[in-house]
Amino acid sequence: MEKRVVIFLVLSLAIILGYDLLLKQMGWLPEPPPIQNSSARDSSSSIETESAPTPATEQDNTSIDVNVPPQSGQKPGVISSDAALATSEQTVTVETDLVRVGLSNRGGVIRSWELKRYHTAAPDEKPVQLVYQVGKFRGPLSITVANADIEKTIREGLYTIDKDFTLLDASHPVGHVTMQFHDPVTHLGVEKRMTFHHDSYVVDVSVALEGVAESYDVGLGTNFGIVEWGEGFIGLIGSASLVDDKAEKETPDTELERKGSVQWVALQDKYFLSVLMPKQATSALAKKEGDKVVSAGVRMPAPVAGSSIALQLYAGPKEYDTLRSLNVGLEDTIDFGWFIFGSWTVVKSVAKPIFYVLRFIHDYTYNYGVTIILLTMAIKLLFVPLQYKSYKSMKMMQLIQPKVAAVQEKFKDDRDRLNKELIKLYRDQKVNPVGGCLPMVLQMPVFVALFNILYMTIDLRQAPFMLWITDLSVQDPYYVLPIIMGATMVIQ
Repeated sequence: MEKRVVIFLVLSLAIILGYDLLLKQMGWLPEPPPIQNSSARDSSSSIETESAPTPATEQDNTSIDVNVPPQSGQKPGVISSDAALATSEQTVTVETDLVRVGLSNRGGVIRSWELKRYHTAAPDEKPVQLVYQVGKFRGPLSITVANADIEKTIREGLYTIDKDFTLLDASHPVGHVTMQFHDPVTHLGVEKRMTFHHDSYVVDVSVALEGVAESYDVGLGTNFGIVEWGEGFIGLIGSASLVDDKAEKETPDTELERKGSVQWVALQDKYFLSVLMPKQATSALAKKEGDKVVSAGVRMPAPVAGSSIALQLYAGPKEYDTLRSLNVGLEDTIDFGWFIFGSWTVVKSVAKPIFYVLRFIHDYTYNYGVTIILLTMAIKLLFVPLQYKSYKSMKMMQLIQPKVAAVQEKFKDDRDRLNKELIKLYRDQKVNPVGGCLPMVLQMPVFVALFNILYMTIDLRQAPFMLWITDLSVQDPYYVLPIIMGATMVIQ
């Protein structure tokens, strides 16, 4: 008994000392942002680099004031075109209840996308920025074609930006922005229409091209939606796509093109993602731009004169109910089902009911720390009969150990006879040699599912518990909880 206590204490100490290392491997500890190599890249790719976005602080003197009242004689809701004569890069800001989006007339792309309800960690709290701000990369909604001259014209051209309401709320629930480019010499034209909704992370987008007779790519951008690239061993970070109802969530080593009926292409981290959902597309694209840097997009068929293609853009949190409401399977980007290869479906089927129970309890406790304690206790009580059966089986095995040892000694030179005699002994004593382990195996999917939920759900991000525990999604800074866990293990 004393020997087992010593072993237990040693193991508990090892757990406490290895806690920090384990969290680093799981991606729970923050890492510095990757340094981007700014070397030139091949301009023929659909999701490659372009000129660096101008920082917001440098754009203030050229930004369009989007919150001024309509000019005299202009009716509310009538689209204005105060960017029509722009001769330099300018930015229009659209603000809803959920996001603050910066649109640039240089290439007609998204320069910033801030989430108003999610913030970075203290002390420097600020809205989460989904647009990658490191290095020189094309912004979301960039257009790429195979012809290098046309592609450069589209990418570097100054678009006119027309808009109506850009400060959206319940009284003005919908806003429209149109970005247009036309070259009178080449007759090349691009039009991007965006419809924002005050209470949604989804933006309706339509794209029309003139003077282009070949397929083209609409870019989702680079690391758009990837706020932190952790090293977690569950939860895939990087590119993902759903083509012909088959999901692929692996970032390619170089480039990837999946041909077929494209439902969506996404860039994601543990808590956030961006998604393009085209109405018609021939391929989903992904490209590894560097270490922890990936871009994505969709390939569209050759444009038809006078027509446009429709897409939807989602950029926001991995809120389960929000993603599920889109009805395109995006809720599966939340990896509730990790365990071992081949077990995803089993653990996922267990995880979803537990997730709903977790949310149900929280509706009454309003504290996820208390919720987790109550849920864990409920699960433990649920498995008391199995644990009792396991304990009883192990106790029976201890009682017959002298007989087992005698049989092993008697037939130690005859392996076949030994196995037969042991089976006969277990049958006569009505003991199942694996009876102590089987109940534990049955419990494993449940506790693994619970771990996955607590690790992956955005609901726990920056959720406080009590006292010094202000964020349940990160490690205990003082290691109090691991010590308590080790102590309870010894007591048990």
